[in-house]
Amino acid sequence: MAAGKEAREAESGNAGFAPLPDPPYHAVIFTSLLGDQEGYAQMAERMTALASRQPGFIGVESARGADGFGITVSYWRDEASLLSWKADAEHMLAQKLGRERWYRHYILRVALVERACSGPRGR
Repeated sequence: MAAGKEAREAESGNAGFAPLPDPPYHAVIFTSLLGDQEGYAQMAERMTALASRQPGFIGVESARGADGFGITVSYWRDEASLLSWKADAEHMLAQKLGRERWYRHYILRVALVERACSGPRGR
């Protein structure tokens, strides 16, 4: 089942899930392990607010454990939109601070989402 109207209706009652359109769209998957956390939460909130105002931004899902391991997935309409976000000056500063202060390790992946389903009805 496509992640269209039915998936959006199901996700609307599940806090934390981004309301996604039918594919295709792009996903930026950022997996990280935090070290020093001072100032990190405020910057993460600022980046989410800034990204949400960018053309082509669809939504974001994020989780972080007590051990500092986290995954954030941002969704974008097209590659041009995510490349524009990558080049945003304030975002570039946050990336620099992340490398210098906050992240012990991170992995960034970019994917084209071609299919999606949600459940439990979408199983």
